[in-house]
Parts: sequence; C-alpha cells; structure tokens
Amino acid sequence: MTRTDTPAGALQEAHIPVQAKLAAAWASIMFLYIYVDYLGLYEPGFIDDILAGVVHKFDTGPTFVSLALTLMAIPSLMILLSTTLPARVNRATNLVVATLYIPVSVYNADGASWSYFYFYGLSIGLEVLLLAFILRAAWTWPRTTRAAASHDLAQARM
Repeated sequence: MTRTDTPAGALQEAHIPVQAKLAAAWASIMFLYIYVDYLGLYEPGFIDDILAGVVHKFDTGPTFVSLALTLMAIPSLMILLSTTLPARVNRATNLVVATLYIPVSVYNADGASWSYFYFYGLSIGLEVLLLAFILRAAWTWPRTTRAAASHDLAQARM
C-alpha cells in the first residue's frame, strides 16, 4: 500500500471551507448564549430580580435591553457575515469581533453567585474556546499562491 492509497472502508475527510467553520462556531456561541441565559433562570432569586427590574447589578431599563440586544445581535450577524463577506474583509472582521468578545464572555462571570461558579465557569470556558477557534481559523485562513491565482483567473476567463 502506498502513502496515497487508503484502506477500503476508510472515511474520506471532507474539505470544509473556512467560512463554514466560522459560521458554525458563531452559531455554537449563540446556542451557548441562549442556553446559559435560559438555564440561568433556574438560579434561585434570578426571576425575582428580573421582576424587580434588575439583572445582576443592572437596571433592566431601555439602555440595558438595547445593550443586551446589541451584544447578541453581533454574533448572530457574524453567522451571516462569515459566509458572505469577501475573504480579506471576512478574516479581519472575525479577528476583530472575536477578540472583542473574549472580554465580553469573561465579564459574564461578574455578579454570578459562587454556588453557580461551575455553571458560569464552564459556559465561559466553552465560549472562550470557541472564540479561540474563530481567531485561529481566521488567522490561519489559507492563502492562494500567485501561480494558483493566475491559473484560477485564466480558467475564469475561458
């Protein structure tokens, strides 16, 4: 068997474009955000605080709600932008947004009760790992060589 041969029944590795990997990671982050917020409702006293107009230490007025929506809208939009932006802009956008969201994720531990430290610690850890994956995928975005780009351009002209 040569190095290029594969054993019968071996699974073929599918090539997944960087854009799809980035969109999947942003979607995973959004699922985490949604479930962490939902499961956080089970923390004793959390709903009472919401009914009193407070989330963690913040009043739940229009400013809080607008800020919360903005913080969640950006990762939601990154799912779409990761699949539609041109490669150079896509790479830069993912690097900037993922970098900015690491402190946002870590800040979520502020105000959390110690009895739920494992829950919030696990969720923040997973979010930061996903953001690190996004940073790595965007940073190592494959580049085409001049010869390959010239060949692709020649093929497009035919």
